[in-house]
Amino acid sequence: MKIAILSRNPDLYSTSRLREEAEKKEHECRVIDTLKCSIDITTANPAIWYKGEKLERQDAIIPRIGASISD
Repeated sequence: MKIAILSRNPDLYSTSRLREEAEKKEHECRVIDTLKCSIDITTANPAIWYKGEKLERQDAIIPRIGASISD
């Protein structure tokens, strides 16, 4: 399973624990900086872009978005 975790800091305890448990279960896990990605939901083919490159399809996306960036 491909899992993406949206988080500003991969070293935060909650983020690192999620990643650790996913990898323990042999899932492919990636931490994505929330402020460096954009989501295209206006087309028939929704996509996530990260640092200017389209991400391949993810099976799950776990948001870990703090109050400081969620106005």
